[in-house]
Amino acid sequence: MENRTILDLLNESVEKYGDRPYLYEARKGVQYTSLTYKQVQEQSMQFAAGLMAIGIEAGDRIALISEGKNNWVIGELGILHAGAISVPLSVKLQTEQDLGFRINHSECAAVLASDQQIAKLRPMKELFSTVKQYILLDPEDQPGEDERSFESVLEAGKKLMEARPSALKERMATVAPDSPANISYTSGTTANPKGIILTHNNYVCNAEQAIECIRGIPPHFRTLLILPWDHSFGHTAGIYAFMKSGASIASVAMGKTPMEVLRNVPKSLKAINPHLLMSVPALASNFRKNIEAGIEKKGKLTALLFKKALKTAYAYNKEGYNKGGKGRLMLSIYDKLVFSKVRQSFAGNMQFFIGGGALLDIELQRFFYAIGIPMYQGYGLSEATPIISANSSHAHKLGSSGKPVPHMDIKIVDDNLNETPAGEKGEIIIRGGNVMKGYWKNPQATAETIVDGWLRTGDMGYIDKDGYLYVLGRTKSLLISDDGEKFSPEGIEESIVSTSPFIDQCVLYNNQKPYTTALVVPNAAELKKVKADPEQAALLIAKALNEYGKGGKHDGLFPHRWIPSAFAVIEEPFSEQNGLVNSTMKIVKHKVYERYAERIDSLYTPERKQAASAENLAALKRIIN
Repeated sequence: MENRTILDLLNESVEKYGDRPYLYEARKGVQYTSLTYKQVQEQSMQFAAGLMAIGIEAGDRIALISEGKNNWVIGELGILHAGAISVPLSVKLQTEQDLGFRINHSECAAVLASDQQIAKLRPMKELFSTVKQYILLDPEDQPGEDERSFESVLEAGKKLMEARPSALKERMATVAPDSPANISYTSGTTANPKGIILTHNNYVCNAEQAIECIRGIPPHFRTLLILPWDHSFGHTAGIYAFMKSGASIASVAMGKTPMEVLRNVPKSLKAINPHLLMSVPALASNFRKNIEAGIEKKGKLTALLFKKALKTAYAYNKEGYNKGGKGRLMLSIYDKLVFSKVRQSFAGNMQFFIGGGALLDIELQRFFYAIGIPMYQGYGLSEATPIISANSSHAHKLGSSGKPVPHMDIKIVDDNLNETPAGEKGEIIIRGGNVMKGYWKNPQATAETIVDGWLRTGDMGYIDKDGYLYVLGRTKSLLISDDGEKFSPEGIEESIVSTSPFIDQCVLYNNQKPYTTALVVPNAAELKKVKADPEQAALLIAKALNEYGKGGKHDGLFPHRWIPSAFAVIEEPFSEQNGLVNSTMKIVKHKVYERYAERIDSLYTPERKQAASAENLAALKRIIN
C-alpha cells in the first residue's frame, strides 16, 4: 500500500466527490444541514492558516475535546493542515487528574473545546502549564479571557491566506506520511494512560484496510456517528473511512446537557436514516432493549409472534457462514410480518452494524442477525489505529471477530513469542502500516509493546481453520487456576448477564485458587418484580450461575472449573463515576479486584461460600428495599 497523508486522502476525495455531502449537523432541533467535501477542505485550510496566524508551529500539540459536530472534523483537519498534532480527548474525562495528565503530558499549546467542555476546563486552567489559548468550537456566549471563537480563527486564516498565499502551502509541504497526526491516550485500564502516536499513514492505511475488508462503502451511504468522536474505532471507521469513500457522516443533534444529547439519538436516527452504524456492546444492548420494549407495548400477541420469529431465525441463521436448511419459508413470512416493521421503526435504510470496542456477546449477534440488521463483530486496539479484524456481509462467523484486515501480518504466539500451531491459543501479534509509531515520551513501553516490528496486543486468541480470529480477552485479566491453566472470563461474564434478568453486572475471579468466584451486581427492578425476599433473591442468582454447571441449561457452554462456585453481592454498580468502568464502557478489572479484595478473599471460606451468606443477605435486603 502506498504511504500517504490524511491531507492526500482528503484531496483525493475532494477531486472525486467535491460536491457530495460529507458532514451533516443539526444546530437547532433536528433539522440537518450538510457541508460538501469541497467546503470542508476549504474551511479546514482556512482554520489551519488561522492557527498559524495565532502562533501555532509545526509539531505543536492541540487538545480537542468536544461532542461530535462539524467543527470537530474541520478543527482536526485544520490542525493537521497546519502541521500540528491533534490530541483528541474523551468528553467523559472529568477530573483534574485525568485531564491534567493528558494535556500536560502531551504539552499542548492550545485546546479546542465545545461549550459543555470548556465549562469544566475553566476552573482547571492553572493546571495546564503549556496551554496558551483556548478555541471555542461554537460558543453561544462571548469567549472569556485567553479564549477565542472558532470563527475568529477562520477570519484570521482568511487574512493570512490573502496576505501570504504561499504560507499555508509551505507548512502543508512539511507534513509527511510518517508525521504524527494524533496522540491518542489509552482509556485508563492502567494507572498511567499512555499516549499512542498515530501517524498520517497509520490512519490512511487502516481506513483503506477497513474498506477493503468489508468490500467498500458506497458514496451514497450515511452513518450517524454515535460513538464519541475521539474513540479510535469511530475516528478511523467513521471520519476517515467515510472520507475515503465519499460517503457522509452525521453527528447526533446537539443538546445543552449530555442527557439531552442522549435523548436526541432516536430523533437523529430517524432524520439521518443511516445505512450502517458503528456500535459497542453497551450501545447494542440498549438498542435491543428499546426494540423489545417497543414490541411489548404492542401487546401479548405481537410479543409471542416476535419470540417465535426469533426462534425460527436463530435456527435458520446458525452462525451465519453455515446458515440454511429448513425454515426458510417461515422466516420469509416472519420477516414480512415482524422484522421488516422493526427495521422500519429503527432506521429504514439500515443494512448492518459494525461492532467493536469490546467482545460482543454471541446472543446479541444472533438477535440483530435475526431481525435483518446484522451486527458484524470486529476487533481492534488503539495501537493498531485500531482495526485488526472484522466480520462482513460476505464473510462472517457469529462468535468470531472476523477475518484479519488485508495488508497486515498476524500471528498467534506463546509466551516466548514463538508462533503456535494453527488453532492453538496464544497472544495475538500484528505487523503492518496500521501499527502505531510508539508511545509519546515512553520509549520503554514502546520497546516492550513493539518487538522486532510486531505489535504485541496483550490479547489472547486463536485463528480457526477457516481463517477467522477468535479473541478471548486480555492476557492480563485471565482466570488462572491453582494448576496454572488460564482462561478468559469475558465470554462467561457476558453470557451470565445476557441470560439472567436478575444480574446486571458480573466480574469473575480466580488467581491460582481452588475455584472461581464472582462479584455480582443484581438487577433490583427485576428482583422486585418477582417479589423476592433477600434469601429468595440469593437463590435466584445462585440458580442463574448454576445453569452453567453440570445438568444446567447452559451446561457445556464453558468448562466447569471457570463457572463461579461462590459469589458476593455488590450493591454499587461498576461505573465511570466510581472509577470501575473506563471511557469505552469496559470494566477495569484490576480496580474492581483491588476495591473488593476482602470480599473476594472471604468467598474462599466455608461460611461465606454460601449463596445466602450473611453479607449477601444484608446487601440484598438494602438493594430490594
